Amino acid sequence: MPRVPTVLIVVTSHAELGNTGRRTGYWLGEVTHFHRPVAARGFPVDFASPKGGTPPLDEKSRAPRDEVNRAFLADAALRGGLEGSRALADVDPDRYAAVYLAGGHGAMWDFPGNARLASVAESTLRRGGIVSAVCHGSAGLLGMKDTSGGPLVRGRRVTGFANLEERLIGLARAVPFLLEDRLRAEGGLYHRAFLPFAGHVEEDRQLVTGQNPASAGGVGQRVAALLAARTWS
Repeated sequence: MPRVPTVLIVVTSHAELGNTGRRTGYWLGEVTHFHRPVAARGFPVDFASPKGGTPPLDEKSRAPRDEVNRAFLADAALRGGLEGSRALADVDPDRYAAVYLAGGHGAMWDFPGNARLASVAESTLRRGGIVSAVCHGSAGLLGMKDTSGGPLVRGRRVTGFANLEERLIGLARAVPFLLEDRLRAEGGLYHRAFLPFAGHVEEDRQLVTGQNPASAGGVGQRVAALLAARTWS
């Protein structure tokens, strides 16, 4: 592991919302609100996506009144890092102490079954690092293996965008599957907040997950605290 733990934020490269004719991509606040507490602890961050280059931003997520979003976009180095994301194929997994899968509906298409994404995350786990995800980013956990070769989420407390939330925003039929159902099907001990769209974070061993956009900051805080509590050689 690196002496100064470095965190890899992975965002989607997928821009089409199923057959709706609408555009999607990554959710900006799920990047920025995670990044802030991690950066505040002094941990360097890199950005990657399945295809590399400028990932598609879900325009609905710009939220110009969001001070965290504004500060992130005003930082030329941060914005340049995200808009010049590394292709997952070019990522050295040995460089990272934590991997974070940001959400946005696009992640439902190019995160699950992505062999390279799984390889990077599983390598991080084997070296004692942290795998984390929020909202639809938790779709990337599907098919991942733990250090014993079983499903990563099996027997672990986990969360992600809830079925109820997907139905309330009217996209339950647009997505290729319902994330909550799939996490449960792989043996995950799925939990969510009582109220839809309220923040909710689950931590179980080396896995930290958040339910929805309101959970991204909480995931960042937990990942940062876990990294800070470790001695890295």
